[in-house]
Amino acid sequence: MQGATILLIEDDDILRSVIKRNLEIRGHRVNVAVDAAQAVQHLRDEHFDLIFLDINLPDQTGWDVLRAARSESGFLQQEVDGKLPVVVLSAVRVSPQRLAEFHPLAYLPKPFPMEAVLRLASEAALRAQATGEQKPYSGEGRFYA
Repeated sequence: MQGATILLIEDDDILRSVIKRNLEIRGHRVNVAVDAAQAVQHLRDEHFDLIFLDINLPDQTGWDVLRAARSESGFLQQEVDGKLPVVVLSAVRVSPQRLAEFHPLAYLPKPFPMEAVLRLASEAALRAQATGEQKPYSGEGRFYA
């Protein structure tokens, strides 16, 4: 199975390194952003099967990244059936209203099991492979506690 193309947006060096290493070992291609500005530039430049998005970034919030992605025409074309291929990562509790506003694929509160990250990445790779093109998950969002 071919791996997914993933954007990892995380400012914590250690966590970012652990996630990236685990994904790459399993054959996924991982681009990294440490702040919102880098994240937005990556999203402009490339299509991703899956995005792991930290909410508390040094320059803006992850929500600001998603707002920017939605405001620019043709910028986040990965949205299908109202779902974004985004997994929200957060050390603070995320409100149900915020989740309802952005419709992420999943929400992983920190600390989260690495198995959940790897499972979501594998599912993204399977979706991309099954469709013959890179298309995100279009089902219901999930919450992993």
